[in-house]
Parts: sequence; C-alpha cells; structure tokens
Amino acid sequence: MISNVREVSNLGKQVISEVERAVVGKRELLEMIMASVLAGGHVLLEDFPGLGKTLIARSFARVLGLEFKRLQFTPDLLPGDITGGYVFNRQENLFELRQGPVFANIILADEINRASPKTQSALLEAMQEGQVTLEGESLPLPEPFLVLATQNPIEYEGTFPLPEAQLDRFMLKLAVGYPNLGEEQEILHRRSKRRQDEVLLEQVTHAEHVLGMRRVVEEVHVDPDLEAYIAALVHASRQDRRVSVGASPRGSLAFLKIARARAALDGREYILPDDVKHFGIPVLSHRLILQPEFWMSRRVHDDIISDVFNKVPVPVVK
Repeated sequence: MISNVREVSNLGKQVISEVERAVVGKRELLEMIMASVLAGGHVLLEDFPGLGKTLIARSFARVLGLEFKRLQFTPDLLPGDITGGYVFNRQENLFELRQGPVFANIILADEINRASPKTQSALLEAMQEGQVTLEGESLPLPEPFLVLATQNPIEYEGTFPLPEAQLDRFMLKLAVGYPNLGEEQEILHRRSKRRQDEVLLEQVTHAEHVLGMRRVVEEVHVDPDLEAYIAALVHASRQDRRVSVGASPRGSLAFLKIARARAALDGREYILPDDVKHFGIPVLSHRLILQPEFWMSRRVHDDIISDVFNKVPVPVVK
C-alpha cells in the first residue's frame, strides 16, 4: 500500500532507472512521462522515426507491470478495429463482445495522424472518460489507462492532422530528440554486450501500486497563490496577438496535475513555481492555435510560451 510521497518518489525513481536500461540518455523525458502516468494524463510523442518512441512505451508498460497493446494507425483502420464490437456466435446463437485493443492499460497509438478522423475519434471517449460505448452500452476501461501516441512531424502526405479537441486531451506533447555522440556510442556498446535486440527489463510495480501512487499525488498541497499563477499563465496565453485560440481550462488542470506529480516524484508534499515552469512547453505548445500568418514558423509556439512565463509574475510562496 502506497501511503506517502516518499514511497511514491522511491518507486517512481526505481521505474525510471529500470526503463533507462533500455532507453539511453533520456532521463528528463522519462521523468516527464512518469509524471504523466502519476497525473493520469495521455502523452503525444512527436519526433522523427527510429528515436525509440515505441521502445519507451513498451518499456514503461513492462516495468510498471501493466497490460500493453500497440495500434498501428493506417488510412484503412476502422473504429471497430480499436474498440472491438459484438460478433454473432453461431454455436451459442447470441452476440458476444470481442474487446478491441483499447481495453488495455497502456495503448501505443503509433502514427496516429495516419488514420481517418472517424477512426481518430474512436479514442476521444476513451481518453477523456475512460470508457467505450458499444451498441448503446458504456464499458469501462481497465485502470490505470494511458494513451501514448506518436506522430511524424516531417511526413504530411497521406496524413490527417489531429483535431483540436483531440490534441487538447493529451496532457503533454513531447519530443524524444536525437542522442548525442556519447549516448549513441553507449547504445551500440549495450547492444553488442547483450547480443540481442530485446532488453529484458524487470517489473518494478503493478496496477494497484500505480493507482495508489496516483491517490497520494492527489494529496500534494497546492498553495492558492500557485493556483492563481497557473490561471494567470493560461489566461495570458489567450491574450497574445499571435494566438488565434488559446489554451482551454483543460490546460490549467494539466498544469495543476502534472506539477503535483513532479513534486511527488521529487519527494515533496507541496508544489513550487518551478514545477509549473518545467512543463510550460509540453503543456501549452499543442494547445495554442496561431494566427494564419504564423502557421509556417516552427518556433513561434516556444516564443509565445516564453513570453507568457516572462510576463506573468512568479508568486513568492511562504
């Protein structure tokens, strides 16, 4: 039974350290994903092919002791391929429910922008409400439930950009990034040493422990001044002249929940302004819709978020 932030911190660090045996040189990224697991939020990984996005998802599922399913999104994928459906059993003379891959703890939605909008929308209810509706019946998904989605930022032919409503349901948008020279050499060294592609990871925890950690995270104290700080940041993101549509209140809640998770991983029972600042770009970048004249500029999002954090005064927490 997980009962305090010290246990959450120790267990969370064990999980991250074990995942690091498979994923080299991405400690900060892994900490953000672990914080999202504790905060109950979904993650969108946008980066180039071959950087380990699938490996990260599979490694977390293995180490956390959670059921893992992978979905390769393609233009011909149908909503029923995700949710499942009722199939007629001739022997029993009745319809039986065959659950789709969405009925798992961690779902890897690989190249999610390659499926049609109709298929993408099959995940909306699951991501927001933790359930799937089939033939008018609402079926709960297993807990904890987490979607890790990937998309390639350089190939737009044959893709369907995610609608704003679905992007908003991802707590964080992260980039993996290329390893540096030393890290790439370490990847080669480890592969030569183990003589196989598969990295055998040890299970550190299980579903009940993860849910227990989430309950402890909910008890992390948030000072009213920090609540006002989060609200001011999100409000300021809507006022910038370069922004057509700013972050929704779901963005404010994302800041609150992910800051609590980071504080717990750090062994603290309270959040600091730095916990909020740390997730500025991951929380806001996919929630800001720019004015048309800025659509082609990749750095405008980061500049706007930087300006927002520079403009809003940081509270002095006693």
